[in-house]
Amino acid sequence: MDLDYVCTNGVARTPVNLEVTLTLQTALTVGQPLDIRWGIKYKDQSRFLSPGLFKAGARVSATGVVGIGGLWSGELKSLGSQEQTQLPDGDQLTLPALISGAVTTTAPGVIEIKPRRLLIDFTPPPSEALFNDDDPAVSYSAEWTDSNDRDLNFHDVGRDVHATEANFAEAYFKFTGTGVDFITEQDSRAGKVQFTIDGRPGIPATADASKNPDGSHAGVANQGNYTLWGMRGLPYGPHELKVAKLDDKWAMVDAFRVVTEELADPPKQFRATCEPVLKPTAIRVVVGSPTQSPGQSPSSNPTGEPSSNPSGDPSSNPSGSVTSPLPGSPSATPSKSSGVTGGGSSPTPSDSKLTSVVILGSPTPTITTTITLPASTPTSPQVKVTPKGGAQTGEAPETSRASAAVLIGSGGAMVFGGVFSGVVLLRRRAAHANDRSRTV
Repeated sequence: MDLDYVCTNGVARTPVNLEVTLTLQTALTVGQPLDIRWGIKYKDQSRFLSPGLFKAGARVSATGVVGIGGLWSGELKSLGSQEQTQLPDGDQLTLPALISGAVTTTAPGVIEIKPRRLLIDFTPPPSEALFNDDDPAVSYSAEWTDSNDRDLNFHDVGRDVHATEANFAEAYFKFTGTGVDFITEQDSRAGKVQFTIDGRPGIPATADASKNPDGSHAGVANQGNYTLWGMRGLPYGPHELKVAKLDDKWAMVDAFRVVTEELADPPKQFRATCEPVLKPTAIRVVVGSPTQSPGQSPSSNPTGEPSSNPSGDPSSNPSGSVTSPLPGSPSATPSKSSGVTGGGSSPTPSDSKLTSVVILGSPTPTITTTITLPASTPTSPQVKVTPKGGAQTGEAPETSRASAAVLIGSGGAMVFGGVFSGVVLLRRRAAHANDRSRTV
């Protein structure tokens, strides 16, 4: 099936047109995977554009969503990603050539597939960048003096600093990332400074360049490129750090370091949402029992519709396991046993309850607490499956009777980690005094 999609927002600064080819097999036998593959490419000269200057390692991810009806009601998400080379601001992004999601069929019947939305995400790479005190991203109140061509033995970044002896003199630094360091000269004659980030007190709120990290007095003078203070765990995005002098001693600004930590989730502000230009028609997939050819409709239901009273007799299932419909299917008498197949294996029937399945790509998957899977379940996930329940939570309603899945993801289950949170204080010397990288 060939479809046209139009994408807006995020890395689509103007609408971007995509050409999508959806590929799947329409006749299967129970146990065969239903593999939905999306081929995506630019349709014309419109392009997704880099939201900034980034070193190599940024990632463009695509998530294709189809609705599933018939034997099972819900959504299947095909995933894929493409690593990017170094990106200037506004450079075009390279799309994944193919994204794929596969689930294993465990009961005969008819499945209806309808293409829905396509999501394009951009994830910046982990990075560090050093900004000198006279960078355009730094601004000062009137009380600061710019000191240049300083002694090489001071090891100042760029051999220059901004200095002040005025109380409450302020310096401002605008940056984009998840963390920031304040770099100054450590000196026994220096004083205390205060840090405010995005209008809130830093953690800690103050630091003193005349002291060592353990609080003891520093018996040194003019030791530049000294990391006095730092924060991590900020949400990825633009921030502003304010540095204010508090006492009668002097304060110096040598440089700032911006850090982007590895992100568990793509920043929401970069997401482009794509919708089909024309309403797609449903694709009909017939799943036959192992005793009939894949092109035949299930013999127990010549019309191809799911049975309103599935058998709970183990003898009707050649694998020896008992299958029953998910919650919301027409069966009035769900079986007490469940046959769950992952990657084509047949586990021993048990009273496992399937309330939610979330199957994702790399990194290494883990198992959620909402699903009981056999030990033989593979750990190479490809697809995210969200069953429909009573409440709109992505989970099936709790019930005292176990239910069996009609489609089971071929990979292991996994949950997303939360957004980075928390902060830490960093007191250390920078390892490279002449780091002038500006790539963020």
